[in-house]
Amino acid sequence: MAVKILILAEHGNGALKDITFELIGAAHQAAEDAHVVALLVGNDVSSLADELAQKGVSEVLYVEGAALTSYTSDGYRQAIESAVGTVDPDAVMVGNTPNGWDVAPLVAARLDVPLASGCSRVVIDNGVARCTRKAFNGKFAHLVEIKDVRPIFVTMDKGAVAAFEGTSSATVAKSDSAIDESTLKTRFVETKKGESGGLDLSQASVIVSGGRGVGDPEKLDVVKALADALGGQLGASRAVTDAGWLPHEHQIGSSGVTVSPKLYVACGISGAIQHVVGMKSSGYIVAINKDADAPIFGVADVGVVGDLFEILPALTKAAAEAKS
Repeated sequence: MAVKILILAEHGNGALKDITFELIGAAHQAAEDAHVVALLVGNDVSSLADELAQKGVSEVLYVEGAALTSYTSDGYRQAIESAVGTVDPDAVMVGNTPNGWDVAPLVAARLDVPLASGCSRVVIDNGVARCTRKAFNGKFAHLVEIKDVRPIFVTMDKGAVAAFEGTSSATVAKSDSAIDESTLKTRFVETKKGESGGLDLSQASVIVSGGRGVGDPEKLDVVKALADALGGQLGASRAVTDAGWLPHEHQIGSSGVTVSPKLYVACGISGAIQHVVGMKSSGYIVAINKDADAPIFGVADVGVVGDLFEILPALTKAAAEAKS
C-alpha cells in the first residue's frame, strides 16, 4: 500500500519556492511507493497549482481566497487541517522555514500528533517513521522513531535534500474549504528583509568553501576565484567566520547553514563533524587539503592531497578555458 505524504507548497512573488521541490524530493526519498499530495494555499493560485502538477507529485490540492492572500498562522492552520481531513495522509511535510516553524507545531498540537522538527532525512516503512535530525550542535545525529500513529508532522531543513527533478502529470483539485477572514486572529502586516547581501547558500548548485588551512583572509581570494569560475557561491567553515574573515552567512555546518549542492569543493577544511553534517548530502564532494589524514577525505568523492594555492589557480584556469 502506498505511503501517502502531504507536503505544504510554499510560494511568493508569483512563483513556487525552492523548498517546495525539496519537500517533493524528501517525500519520494521517504518511501519508494510515496503518493505525494501537494497543498497550495493562497489567493488566485490556480496557475501555480497547474505548474506544481508537473513537478513530481501525484495530486495537487489548492485552497484559495482573499483571507489567504498573505500568510497568517490562522489561515494556513485552517487550510492544513482541512487538507489533512480530506487527504488522510500518513505524514505531513513542511519546510523548516519561518512559516513552517509557525504553523507546523500549531496544527500538530491541535491534532494531538507528534512533530519531528529540523529533519534532514525521513524514511517511512511498515508504518514506522524514522526521522534524522541534528543534536548537540551537530555533534550527534538524532534518530527519532515514530510508530503506530498517523499522521506525523515533519519539518525539513532547507538544503538537506536535493530538489526533485522529475516530472509528473498530477490531478488538480480545488478544495471546497472556505476560510472566513473574520475568523482570523492574526493579520499580515509587512515583510522586512535583512540588510545583509541576501546570500542563501542552501539554494546554490555549486559551493566552493575555504577553511582555516587557507591561512589568512586575503588568501580567500583564490577560493572565491574558483567559485566565480564555476558559477558558484563562496562558503566557509566556522573557523573562518569566527575569525571574521567572512560574514556568518557564509558558514556551513551545524551552527551555520545545511547545503546539498550538486558540487561542493572543500579547500583547506579539515572536516570536523560540525562542518560535515552541513554538507555531506552534496551531490559530489571534492576535498583539497595538504594533510592526507584530514577527516574531510572520509566523505569526499575525490580527494586531492596537495597545496591548494597551486591546485586552485589551475582549476580556475581550466574552468575558465572550458567556458570559453
